[in-house]
Amino acid sequence: MTAPKVLPTKPDTLADLFPVKKPVIGVIHLKALPGAPRYRGEPVRDVYAAAAADARVLAAGGVDGIIVENASDMPFSRPEHIGPETVAALTAACLEVRAAVETPIGITCVANGVIPALAIAKAVGARWVRANQWVNAYVANEGIMNGPAPEAMRYRSRIGAHDVAIFADVHVKFGAHAITSDRSITEQATDAEWFDADVLIATGTRTGSPTEPREVEEVRAGTNLPVIVGSGLAPEQVPDLFAVADGAIIGQWLKVDGRWWNPVDPARVERLMNAVARVRGAS
Repeated sequence: MTAPKVLPTKPDTLADLFPVKKPVIGVIHLKALPGAPRYRGEPVRDVYAAAAADARVLAAGGVDGIIVENASDMPFSRPEHIGPETVAALTAACLEVRAAVETPIGITCVANGVIPALAIAKAVGARWVRANQWVNAYVANEGIMNGPAPEAMRYRSRIGAHDVAIFADVHVKFGAHAITSDRSITEQATDAEWFDADVLIATGTRTGSPTEPREVEEVRAGTNLPVIVGSGLAPEQVPDLFAVADGAIIGQWLKVDGRWWNPVDPARVERLMNAVARVRGAS
């Protein structure tokens, strides 16, 4: 099935960012930042040191990219309520990660704080941001969430961040899709490309939940952009998912005991990257 052509062909952003086939992006789930309900006043240098330690383990294990996320700031603020304290702390954390490793980094600012993430990316030299909802709307844990693409792309232009790519989820996890239930995943993928995303993401229903190969295929049928897996990848799933996906973001499985709030486990990183190496070598 040939995907509809809705825009002129873009350069392959994934290939531009990563000099390998099927790149793997590891996630740093930051501890709670100042202003978040779970922050208890501990020194922020400890938060940043934990992030840098995770980054070094990921880089030593051979991951191709790292994405930094304020994952412990739940319940997450809506995009319009993300405060300057979050932006400041997330910026500082990214600078610590950048200083610790040479691996390219990206940013997720939850919930769906694409504009704050773009500002941080410009300040720290990050290469991409993740938009959990880029187009249309859905019912999130935070309420009805609108896609920020029109405002975000204009903001990116205003700050001269054209080199910061947009990684956009399609059929995003943690939500109900009643608003778009009359549109297939394939149609929603076309919408995301139409609104100028650079890489599309297929996910499971929650953090760590498996992404089904069928969902990747449904996203790919609607786009000419690269499509990566956004959740739930484990070594035994690599062959099936990398047969249809162009790469992956992986967080929870790489942590001690497979819990997202734990430090990165070097043995798990090695096991995952060995599985990836076998697939790369066979292709």
